[in-house]
Amino acid sequence: MDQITLETRKVSIEFPGVKALSDVDFQVSTGEIRALVGANGAGKSTLMKVLAGANPSYQGEVLLNGEVVELRDPSAAKKLGIQIVYQEVDTALIPTLSVAENVMLNDTVMNTRGRPVINWSKMRQEAREVLGRLNIKNINARTLVQDLSLAQKQMVLIARAIQSQCSFLILDEPTAPLSDTETVELFRIVRHLRDTENIGVIFISHRIHEIIQICHQYTVMRNGEIVGTRDVTAETTSKEIVEMMLGRTFEENFPKEQVKLGEEFFEVKDLAGGDGKVNGVSIHMKRGEIIGIAGLVGAGKSEFCKTLFGGYKQTGGEIILNGKRLKIKTPSDAVRERIALVPEERRKEGVLVNEDVSFNLSAASLGKFCVASFVNKAKTDANARKYVEQLGIKTPSIRQWVRNLSGGNQQKVAVGKWLAADCDVYIFDEPTKGVDVGAKQDIFRLIYDIAKAGNGVIYASCENSELLSITDRVYVMYDGRIMAELVTADTSEDEIMHYSVGGTTAYVKA
Repeated sequence: MDQITLETRKVSIEFPGVKALSDVDFQVSTGEIRALVGANGAGKSTLMKVLAGANPSYQGEVLLNGEVVELRDPSAAKKLGIQIVYQEVDTALIPTLSVAENVMLNDTVMNTRGRPVINWSKMRQEAREVLGRLNIKNINARTLVQDLSLAQKQMVLIARAIQSQCSFLILDEPTAPLSDTETVELFRIVRHLRDTENIGVIFISHRIHEIIQICHQYTVMRNGEIVGTRDVTAETTSKEIVEMMLGRTFEENFPKEQVKLGEEFFEVKDLAGGDGKVNGVSIHMKRGEIIGIAGLVGAGKSEFCKTLFGGYKQTGGEIILNGKRLKIKTPSDAVRERIALVPEERRKEGVLVNEDVSFNLSAASLGKFCVASFVNKAKTDANARKYVEQLGIKTPSIRQWVRNLSGGNQQKVAVGKWLAADCDVYIFDEPTKGVDVGAKQDIFRLIYDIAKAGNGVIYASCENSELLSITDRVYVMYDGRIMAELVTADTSEDEIMHYSVGGTTAYVKA
């Protein structure tokens, strides 16, 4: 198969107050899997949006096989065979249409102008053929997309891409929402795209061990510039990649801080709800304690967190804080009772992306900043400056819209608004999802500070290594229930995984 090369030369782009890319030279060819890595805000997504036609204001040149091309809109990129699958897969799919309609969407839109009759049987057959090319057997072409799992939706988008004569496929944090089994299946498809379809795959991820597993080379970005490109070899380590990303040495294991625990002050008894996905969950917590909630994707962790916060209806059980039985029917009830939630989907639920940093950092406690019914801007701005400095939020101004911040800085804003609200119980649901290792350390420090202040923290995560680093005890969930309560200092990833997959017998340590 002929090799095609995609290249940028001296590509730069600026946003208000930020130079996001500075004279970037990048090159990738078909038939390879290239990782693009860097800390949050390094410019990875900005560069990929240039290649996908979503950042039309770029300066410099993009070349395809040595010929300059203009990528000023997504349709231009698609015509040249460049496709992107964003982390938020739902934004690119139409949930009320079938798998076949979504896979064939580009052809349907282009080919029915002036000819509104659609050959439904042919559409479904062609969609099945595309899925067959990827050896995807667990998706029915007639199924509505809204009934698919996140992993299956990702497969639908990849199928749509190769149906459209794709030469380069950009995957933005593709494994962030996936279980280990789903990740293995995604890697199978990525290798198939390289080996059989001769597609060049650009793989953006913060999971360094996955990069070593799946990629030929990795390109590192820092502060809007390319730092370098290296081959992935048997000697490549996560530590060397991380240090190249950060520009400094890095300790892989974040040391657990010892916090003196106080009295037991928070208890959940036989909690049920979460749209049927939480079934009789009981936990207890002392002041200063960090409690982990472990489990695979679909175990009920997020539903448990949202039920505690009033996001899902509680159908049974009790929530007791400082000896008081709480009646939490809505998130506003939870806030009044001094319970905070930093949700998994930060852009949808954790921050107001179309408001500035100052407003977001006061959003959970606006009453503190109001005079009569008017918001005191001087007070909100002073609050914002305090937490921008305290949390190390990288922003050119407190007037910057949150949507223009990197993922890690958006997460810091999501945490900061609750620090201003001064709560007793802080619930973190997958807080490091899509966050680089440097920002992850910052978030760990914030959580320790919350615990040291005598508050309680619930930390729900699929990342067992993080739970072992930061928590005092871990509750393992499976199918909406608690399978085990473990003391972190005495457990291991293997034991957590034993109960995460539904183990009912006691784990036998080697």
